[in-house]
Amino acid sequence: MGVFNWWKGTDEKESEQLDKAKWNPLETESQLEEIIHRSGERTQIIFKNSTSCGISGMVKRSFEANYPLRPGQAELHLLHVQYNRELSHAIAREFEVRHESPQLLVIKNGNVVKHASHGSINDVSLEDYL
Repeated sequence: MGVFNWWKGTDEKESEQLDKAKWNPLETESQLEEIIHRSGERTQIIFKNSTSCGISGMVKRSFEANYPLRPGQAELHLLHVQYNRELSHAIAREFEVRHESPQLLVIKNGNVVKHASHGSINDVSLEDYL
């Protein structure tokens, strides 16, 4: 264990893994517009999460534990659907993808190039969409 990680109960390898998936909170339509704009430069990933759903939490933790990309390869955005229901529906309308939770949307050049929900989220090969 690292000198400063012992008190958290994590070793350095675990700490590195925990730091791999950096979430940006997604809370406004103006942020969504910026995500669409930036998708021309870098892959954008939106994860719709339900904080009251055990399956959603389990899928999110599995996604984070197995996140295969290095920092800077893509930007991750986390939407809590309970608190941003209208934004979740706006995303569904914008990309013509039915709302589900948990749900993963991979966005490039302003378009959803891949989406998945529930257990199939962890089957998405993010490397294919860089």
